[in-house]
Amino acid sequence: MSEAPPSVLLDNMSLSPSSDTAAAVAAVSPPAESHTAPASSSEAAPAAEDSTGEDKPVQAPAKVLEFNEPATLHESGLTLRARYDLCRSVAEECISDQELLTLLERKPHIIAYDGFEPSGRMHIAQGVMKCINVNKLTSTGVHFKFWIADWFAQLNNKMGGDLKKIQTVGKYMIEVWKAVGMDLSRVEFLSSSEEINKRPDEYWTLVMDIARKQSLKRIIRCSQIMGRSENEDLSAAQIFYPCMQCADIFFLKADICQLGMDQRKVNMLAREYCDDIKRKLKPVILSHRMMPGLLEGQEKMSKSDPNSAIFMEDSESEVASKIKKAFCPPLVVIGNPIIEYIKYIVLPWFSTLTILRSDSTGGNVTYTDMPTLEADFLSGALHPGDLKPAVTKALNLILQPVRDHFEKNAEAKELLKKVRSYKVTK
Repeated sequence: MSEAPPSVLLDNMSLSPSSDTAAAVAAVSPPAESHTAPASSSEAAPAAEDSTGEDKPVQAPAKVLEFNEPATLHESGLTLRARYDLCRSVAEECISDQELLTLLERKPHIIAYDGFEPSGRMHIAQGVMKCINVNKLTSTGVHFKFWIADWFAQLNNKMGGDLKKIQTVGKYMIEVWKAVGMDLSRVEFLSSSEEINKRPDEYWTLVMDIARKQSLKRIIRCSQIMGRSENEDLSAAQIFYPCMQCADIFFLKADICQLGMDQRKVNMLAREYCDDIKRKLKPVILSHRMMPGLLEGQEKMSKSDPNSAIFMEDSESEVASKIKKAFCPPLVVIGNPIIEYIKYIVLPWFSTLTILRSDSTGGNVTYTDMPTLEADFLSGALHPGDLKPAVTKALNLILQPVRDHFEKNAEAKELLKKVRSYKVTK
């Protein structure tokens, strides 16, 4: 198979930031006068997979990024440094920082993508965190493609493999993003079943070439992307899945893969495939953090466990009840889901968090940064009993427009009714 074609330019697209994305820009506030910056730790030691499939850091000397600001300001109205800082801020890991900077310097119109299986109600990480990340990226002029992976959900036996139910869930998820405040001016929703059927020769030739160049062992190591274990008795369809997801990146002409850390293995497979076909331009990987579940010992949120997360249309009382029961040990910030909700959802959304307390317990206090809040929590100056009501109030303010939309919009209301009636299958 010949080399996958390089990303194409998108014409006639407005790149001026909207009022929604302007808030995301303000949240980062990079210093415009700075023209150099140290690369992040992921640039200094990016992880890679060895022959056993284990993620191991590749030691490399620390680099300094050079920001060569162009004479003419980018169409987004942002400096190169501001665009880089916004893009980089969405990711816990970037592979790699230098490639991201080079992409922003040289390509006028950049495509980022994320794929999602429509598999049940949307939790707050997928709803609000994804909204924050997409708004940041599109504010820099990036065009974002959402891959509605209906065929993939069917292959992975979501909704019992019922494609019509899966597609209904996909429509519901789009309604959630619309309601919560995602700027859709540079966002495109594409159905995998529809798009693949439009260009089947291109897609399946690519899938077969990827499959031919990989060992079965390497593909099985990607089973994490489906929420599966390498030791599970995988179906033939689930073996096929990683080859297809790898192909998606090239089929969609994505410059940036903006998915969760749990999708890392297949994104790395795409970069390895670039080596196989002698392609110099590899997709940049911006992997966002995976949010933990609310209860003790839950490493990630789960759609099959309603107590593990806040869901986007949860009522005020449901949010209050879940946060009240959430694991939040005093004097501990690592592995504390309430602290994580503040760091990755509340503060990025509002920029501040106000704790209401009586004078006898310290009085009201407003936080604008995580280090100060964490220091107070570690010292005992901030107690879980003070923190939880503030987080509950903040989350309910974020979710209220979503509740209103699914209550007042007849089509959205019917979609939610159907989705709630479906049994979530693993």
